[in-house]
Amino acid sequence: MKPAAASAPAIRVVGVRKTFATGGREVVALDGIDLEVAAGEFVCLLGPSGCGKSTLLNAVAGFSPPTSGRILAGGREVTSPGPDRAMVFQEYALFPWMTVAENVAFGLEVKGAPAAEIRATVGAWLAKLGLSDFRDRFPKDLSGGMRQRVAIARVLAIDPPVLLMDEPFGALDALTRRNLQDELLRIWAGSGKSVLFVTHGIEESLYLADRVVVMTYRPGAVKEVIPVSLPRPRDPSSSEFGALSRRLTALVMEEQARHERDERGVLAG
Repeated sequence: MKPAAASAPAIRVVGVRKTFATGGREVVALDGIDLEVAAGEFVCLLGPSGCGKSTLLNAVAGFSPPTSGRILAGGREVTSPGPDRAMVFQEYALFPWMTVAENVAFGLEVKGAPAAEIRATVGAWLAKLGLSDFRDRFPKDLSGGMRQRVAIARVLAIDPPVLLMDEPFGALDALTRRNLQDELLRIWAGSGKSVLFVTHGIEESLYLADRVVVMTYRPGAVKEVIPVSLPRPRDPSSSEFGALSRRLTALVMEEQARHERDERGVLAG
């Protein structure tokens, strides 16, 4: 019997290949990616710079379709961006001429939500993310961590089932990053949302994810998928965390070394 649509993975990537034409030649960025993200699962994409993590995330978002292969969200083919998948970027992507409250309200206004619903939803998310006292400030008046809170609130306000996050904490200091990681985990745990999160931080991936997908250097492919069954909140100083960190470090360093060998070969040629 055919399974119900509700049982479909939140995200399913099947045989995805992505190429770019540059300098008169074809560059293969992704090659044969197969990946599933279950409903309510938190998955991190990990790998060295240039391995195609963000390229894959943009394809799932519908910003840049694959050259071949298929991407499905909730069982439906991804052909363009949609309200079922929302992206949080590293560089915040806030509207500088809008206040905090106006930025958070933007997606709801685009959807045509009633004014009363917008006010209630914006107020709720500002409160949950500690932004209520900043509702009338502009992005330029906020710290990097506060701007990222606004960006996350804007995405959560439209209530997408899937969150796509492209190194959202990469530009933040260590303390702010950990605080926002904890905030994200708290929101995720109570929401049932699925998260696909790009990072180059080994500790970050282990702190956040149910599974870590390690990608190979170009062309990007799935090198290994590491389940992380450690109970939350996770202690990076624990022996179990350390063992997984060493395993991931070895996998990533293999790809980094391959990249460096390829670079030396290009220079020698």
